[in-house]
Amino acid sequence: MGLAPPKKDSSAQRSKAALVIFGKAPIPGQVKTRLCPPLTPDEAATLQGSLVLDVVERARAAAKSVQYDCCFACSPSREHVFFKVLEDRQGLLLLDQVGEDLGARMHRAFQELFDRGYQQVVIVGTDVPTLPGSTFGAAFRSLKDHDLVLGPALDGGYYLIGLQRPAPDLFTDIPWSTDQVAALTRKKAESLGLTTALLPPYRDLDRLEDLQVLIGEAKSAPKTFSPRTAGVLQALADRLKSRDATLD
Repeated sequence: MGLAPPKKDSSAQRSKAALVIFGKAPIPGQVKTRLCPPLTPDEAATLQGSLVLDVVERARAAAKSVQYDCCFACSPSREHVFFKVLEDRQGLLLLDQVGEDLGARMHRAFQELFDRGYQQVVIVGTDVPTLPGSTFGAAFRSLKDHDLVLGPALDGGYYLIGLQRPAPDLFTDIPWSTDQVAALTRKKAESLGLTTALLPPYRDLDRLEDLQVLIGEAKSAPKTFSPRTAGVLQALADRLKSRDATLD
């Protein structure tokens, strides 16, 4: 399955650049499972939904000054009601995530969009609540004179990757969900003759340690978060403390 035409905007390609948000629907028991426990599946799903909305809203806002089309690569399916609402309200182009692992799914998304005529494609995840909207413009600017742009995560992975042409070998033989992903991707890019630009590192929200740090940051620097996610993090902190979880 490929791209679905958006409901509000014209299905015709409007830009030479595409931003693809990779994310999951906030289904209890299927998202943020490494945070459960201490979070309940419902709490993890609430957090996931807030993170997704953050990236979508920041991406749409940034697209007003940086010309690119906004897409969303959906899991488990673009037919899920959560994504249909996003499509209707935000005018996103929807894709299904297709592939046996993350690398295969990203390669499929890149290939599909390059096949549609895009000349720059950037993929971003939904796990960095402090990611500023200016990141997207920086990524596309980097692709003007680099083959590859990476946004490294503090856990050794990456929260963003962009290309100006297909590079299928870049996504093979990578141990996904390990602390070697970004380093091995850069090494492979070098072996393929690809020039790489790096964006500032940010913290992914994947583990309890990340949740603890981000709860603290939401208290000390709330303006780096959306009001919605800052509120979700504070509510989770209060609930976890009431369960005698050690967050401080």
